[in-house]
Amino acid sequence: MVFPCLIDTDTLSAIFRGHPGALAKSREYLEVHKRYSFSLITRYEILRGLKARNAVTQLERFEKLCAVCEIVPITDAVIIRASGIYADLYQQGKLIGDADILIAASAIENDLILVTNNVSHFERVEGLPIENWLEAQP
Repeated sequence: MVFPCLIDTDTLSAIFRGHPGALAKSREYLEVHKRYSFSLITRYEILRGLKARNAVTQLERFEKLCAVCEIVPITDAVIIRASGIYADLYQQGKLIGDADILIAASAIENDLILVTNNVSHFERVEGLPIENWLEAQP
């Protein structure tokens, strides 16, 4: 069974670049769910990179993709969850970046599996289910 997922920035970028494992898993996912879901933070991270490089063609492709995807908002519940994640990681001396904390909180609050290649950071977040599509074989 393919469960609903939140696609992290690194994985969405890999799909865009045509990574074989990510493409294979994303096709399987889309057969069931019909569209990707990713955080508003991921939208920001990809937009800033494309705009910084003046990648006009890729920017147009990304905007078309966003139009047919679910972009998960940063709600007050996500902020409250993220602040708790931050506190836990801070107290353990295992902090990760704020963007990653917000993405993790978005996944948990929306009952989604986080799809990321950045397992070493995200596995620090208690209660966050993770998949890595970049390790998948086509």
